[in-house]
Amino acid sequence: MHNLIHQYYMRKNTAIPIIRFLLIFLFVYAATGKLAGHAVFRVQLTRFPVLGGYAGFLSWCIPVAECMVVVLLFIPRYVPAGLYASASLLFLFTAFLIAMVCFDTNLPCSCGGVIAQLSWKEHIAFNVFFLALSLSGIYLKRKTIDRVTVFSKPGNTYP
Repeated sequence: MHNLIHQYYMRKNTAIPIIRFLLIFLFVYAATGKLAGHAVFRVQLTRFPVLGGYAGFLSWCIPVAECMVVVLLFIPRYVPAGLYASASLLFLFTAFLIAMVCFDTNLPCSCGGVIAQLSWKEHIAFNVFFLALSLSGIYLKRKTIDRVTVFSKPGNTYP
């Protein structure tokens, strides 16, 4: 039994760094693309029906928020907050994409690089994958914290 608990704990401790790395890579890639092509990103935001009037603000706010998520995910103490922030951003981005696709299929893609080559359905699936990854990280992190709390109580032994 002791060995099974130890293996379970170690798998979670392996999965969380992988999830963190993938999310950090995603948000660094996305923020860098938006900041490097800021003028284009801003113009593309103006072409979205709901966002047009807020394009100037959002063109800075979105990449800054993505950078903040990277910082949270990078610092071990703030990983839980980073996971919640990444899940929140990905949920908002995905919900926005779904809403926009329902109203207009001829929308600009404000993403850069490889992601810009995806169709809208592929982009939504891509976002859902990373949203699921964030949610998995939250789940695993909470379970790891719960297990550490249980084993750190007096009289309990570490698996």
